[in-house]
Amino acid sequence: MTAIDLLSDITNSLPSLAAGMVTSLKITAIAVVFGIVWGAILAVMRLSSFRPFALFAQGYVMLLRSIPLIMVLLWFFLMVPQLIQNLFGVSPRTDIRLVSAMVAFSLFEAAYYSEIIRAGIQAVSRGQMSAANALGMPYLMAMRLIVLPQALRATVPALLTQGIVLFQDTSLVYVIGLADFFRSAKNIADRDGNTVEMILFAGSVYLVISLLASAGVQILQRGGRYVKVG
Repeated sequence: MTAIDLLSDITNSLPSLAAGMVTSLKITAIAVVFGIVWGAILAVMRLSSFRPFALFAQGYVMLLRSIPLIMVLLWFFLMVPQLIQNLFGVSPRTDIRLVSAMVAFSLFEAAYYSEIIRAGIQAVSRGQMSAANALGMPYLMAMRLIVLPQALRATVPALLTQGIVLFQDTSLVYVIGLADFFRSAKNIADRDGNTVEMILFAGSVYLVISLLASAGVQILQRGGRYVKVG
């Protein structure tokens, strides 16, 4: 296949590829937002002096970080679609594969975000919490208003870098038949008989987006002081 033929195939398939990229970015955005929120809660729980909270958070993080993401995706798609529909009130017309992927990625990535945020919290001077306590702030209020904002600002580059990894990992949703960018490229390749070329093209797109995002993170790192995590 010539480069002109490949370019023609890609051009003709742009709507399908664009729809797939939207799906990939949608999963990434939802998982980043909810992953950071749940990860922050887990981080606070793990640092809590209330032992049941700390043990739960520690067990959650250890479990999720010990299981391959592809298995988590399959669990949510094969074992709990009905639970997701009932829990979130999802319409029967909604693609349960997309919802399953969003929930699976959010819960899975939260374990990693939790460790990043925990490192940020521990990097904040203990004097901040002592000062908040001296002002009469309860622990949770001091954590929410004083410590967590500083920790999140300090770990922004690490959080964004994990988001880039998450974007790359969205290609794994092909195992549940969800038409993300990679799956769309593979379907086009199967249809047109240009598997090698389309896979290389898809890989190049992931590479370019990841490199641009990484460059943005590096610029952000040079612009401020942040906690080095990892």
